Amino acid sequence: MMRMSKGQHRLSPSSSPSSLLPPYCFSPNLNLNARFPSSSFPIPGHLRTHYRNASKPAMTAPRFHHLVPINSALSEDGTAGNGSAIASATFTKEDDENDAIGVKYCLPPPEIRDIVDAPPLPALSFSPLRDKILFLMRRSLPPLAELARPEEKLAGIRIDGKCNTRSRMSFYTGIGIHQLMPDGSLGPEKEVRGFPDGAKINVVTWSNDGRHLAFSVRAEEEESSSSSSSSKLRVWVADVETGTARPLFQSPDIYLNAVFDNYVWVDNSTLLVCTIPLSRGDPPKKPLVPSRPKIQSNERKTVIQVRTFRDLLKDEYDEDLFDYYATSQLVLVSLDGTVKEIGTPAVYTSMDPSPDEKYLLISSIHRPYSFIVPCGRFPKKVDVWTSDGKFVKELCDLPLAEDIPIAFNSVRKGMRSINWRADKPSTIYWAETQDGGDAKVEVSPRDIIYTQPAEPQEGEQPEILHKLDLRYGGISWCDDSLALVYESWYKTRRTRTWVISSGSEDVSPRILFDRSSEDVYSDPGSPMMRRTPAGTYVIAKLRKENNEGTYLLLNGNGATPKGNIPFLDLFDINTGSKERIWESDKEKYYESVVALMSDQKEGDIHINDLKILTSKESKTENTQYYIQSWPNRKLFQITDFPHPYPQLASLQKEMIRYQRKDGVQLTATLYLPPGYDPSKEGPLPCLVWSYPGEFKSKDAAGQVRGSPNEFAGIGPTSALLWLARRFAILYGPTIPIIGEGDEEANDRYVEQLVSSAEAAVEEVIQRGVAHPNKIAVGGHSYGAFMTANLLAHAPHLFCCGIGRSGAYNRTLTPFGFQHEDRTLWEATNTYIEMSPFMSANKIKKPILLIHGEEDNNSGTLTMQSDHFFNALKGHGALCRLVILPFESHGYAARESIMHVLWETDRWLQKHCVSNTSEVSADTSQDKKSNEVTESESKAAAASGGGGTELADDFESEQFHSKPRSLM
Repeated sequence: MMRMSKGQHRLSPSSSPSSLLPPYCFSPNLNLNARFPSSSFPIPGHLRTHYRNASKPAMTAPRFHHLVPINSALSEDGTAGNGSAIASATFTKEDDENDAIGVKYCLPPPEIRDIVDAPPLPALSFSPLRDKILFLMRRSLPPLAELARPEEKLAGIRIDGKCNTRSRMSFYTGIGIHQLMPDGSLGPEKEVRGFPDGAKINVVTWSNDGRHLAFSVRAEEEESSSSSSSSKLRVWVADVETGTARPLFQSPDIYLNAVFDNYVWVDNSTLLVCTIPLSRGDPPKKPLVPSRPKIQSNERKTVIQVRTFRDLLKDEYDEDLFDYYATSQLVLVSLDGTVKEIGTPAVYTSMDPSPDEKYLLISSIHRPYSFIVPCGRFPKKVDVWTSDGKFVKELCDLPLAEDIPIAFNSVRKGMRSINWRADKPSTIYWAETQDGGDAKVEVSPRDIIYTQPAEPQEGEQPEILHKLDLRYGGISWCDDSLALVYESWYKTRRTRTWVISSGSEDVSPRILFDRSSEDVYSDPGSPMMRRTPAGTYVIAKLRKENNEGTYLLLNGNGATPKGNIPFLDLFDINTGSKERIWESDKEKYYESVVALMSDQKEGDIHINDLKILTSKESKTENTQYYIQSWPNRKLFQITDFPHPYPQLASLQKEMIRYQRKDGVQLTATLYLPPGYDPSKEGPLPCLVWSYPGEFKSKDAAGQVRGSPNEFAGIGPTSALLWLARRFAILYGPTIPIIGEGDEEANDRYVEQLVSSAEAAVEEVIQRGVAHPNKIAVGGHSYGAFMTANLLAHAPHLFCCGIGRSGAYNRTLTPFGFQHEDRTLWEATNTYIEMSPFMSANKIKKPILLIHGEEDNNSGTLTMQSDHFFNALKGHGALCRLVILPFESHGYAARESIMHVLWETDRWLQKHCVSNTSEVSADTSQDKKSNEVTESESKAAAASGGGGTELADDFESEQFHSKPRSLM
């Protein structure tokens, strides 16, 4: 993943469009740099434009016109244009079994296809000085041919060898620049020009002074080109004033190595770039005869428990191949073309300049490698260099970390979270565990935070900054008088915030907040950060007239029993008093504070000079952005994005509350089609789409999350697409799995799962919006696991199910899954009872299984769906398995996505809309659901695949912060 660095914002769509941020917002999906460790403070929301992929747009001008007062729609053609063989087919009664078997890629009905193919909205980024704004045109859904490019699966990552970058990257297709005027309006567009037509742009960064942009470019390769260098990435720079772009390196032989960190601005005129070594030859060739057997040994009886990691190194050849692609030569290059190699070639993973631009913090990994853990646990070396490449000191050389316990809050031994202090010129800080990294060890303190200058005096020892009894979670710096330190403990859900004064020995640390992380109603908000002249981010301090208090801005979601009402509080850090200076419209809109816009000057911000960027949306109006200034609070709208799917503009949305039989309060979002009138249409077919969550208390599980006024963002595989097919959608009904006190939540998983589902189904039936015989259930990843369990243990509730990229047999994930950190041998009954594979004989309702053939997510091996399908088929269940070539855990290619939608629609039309069976509590006696026709059996057999889970649409839209390590 890309990293943020000093004085710049890296716009890297390499993993997910939801990770696109302005330079002052941070996403939990990003690996942040020294200034912001990923868990340092509660993360504000990203700058959303409700991204949805579409087909490849034609490059027509103007490309960036979603600005006030222009209201015209995008001019790009949203139709299929990739030349792939896609059949425009939808399920009808005459559809024969050959088509149903899936002998070709198919298209869903036009009402769904048109929404998915709508042109994607651009991403936004503000300049460091807040005087300009970038509009970055996002690319549409890529063709399957792009996913089919050869890739190397090495050490837990996937590498496109031809480009020498991570495979399956997303790109931008153009950059537009607008001047942000003092009154909040936008000047005319200036398009960045000069790079090759059809070029793909990635990792856009601002220089610290905002005068230049740097970005990587991959030119469209010729089909007939045999050159191995034609598609490799080059670094380009653009002059912001003129919009003119050019290659950074004058030599055409210098290419970017984008396997790990790419490049970083060291100062306003110099970049540090990871390049492919000029001396590198051809890739190593796999020997025809291995040099030795594959041997693994544990003759020292070391306890090593690891989760089911994917794409690991397998042999010596893989080790050599990993070195080949991952090894970089660091190069300092000036805007005038001066080039200087620094250091020796190595597998560099990150490079962070100090705030004063005098030093570099350089991380690398090295041998011995491992065949059982990914590269993040390989031996890691962290050094301090001068900014011109001279070695200063080694901070640490951590050994291979194969033995990190699977218990949550377990960490690597030794120095970790090594960063530059954001408020100092060149001071380093880090944390070290005192429990050996094992969360099950009871010790006090558990973590110690240290600090030290980049070049300490002879004999000078690291200074202890603070001691913690929970696990260290990061620091938000302000100055010597103020910093906020975060610690938390997953088992108890406890989270604490400390106030420390690093420059005053006589001021003792004190606890500012001590609360449950599950208790969203008590969340006080996160401190807003401001940009310093050095390009780092520190806590913003505010001042008032004739007032000596020290004020911070706390930006919160404002969770309430009626939904989220975001707020901005002026908070006196010394007295704890609060003054609410801004709050979202409660009635119609959902508004939130995105960033400070008055932080371009040094010093504390006077309350009358406060300027903020806010977002505003409603149930039917998509997100737009505004600038609001104090003291008159005048609003300036700076975007005017068109509605992404006007055909659903009048959809009906309601946040509903209901109760589980054990008294737990549940919530869900109910969506109904535009113009739906229950008195005329009666109950609708209904699709329930969800994802379970674990809690420690019933009260926390029953709290309302989200807002009834949020815009309905619809991803390319979202369940909400079936609003266009006149379905009622119960989206995200809470499925809390609660383990209070010493009880483990999963020990009553099935009981609580069924109880939650019963309450949800009863609610939609009681409301008269869902036909009791026509309620389908579905989910992705852990939601697919949920779906299979519900069909096994609550068949009276649903007519059919859809499971995407799921895991169904927990004995195949014996060292933990999701939030379960007990092993199979410690909780055998739990693993068995939770596995729908073990209950395959109970599943009598139709189930559609979809899985990517190249699923790289921990726990969700493609074989999970293969084995589950065979178990179902072996018991005569009505089932269908669709394996998507080249697809990973989430689906990316247009052909694949369209076919998934066709399969899903066909399944829903056939087994939900057309379902005429009677609802019966004893469905084991329901002959109709048990019957499998000869043609269905043939279809199922033909589509079978003989040979911590995350979701794509539901999780990316609602729970995109769920870390992959949970899987």
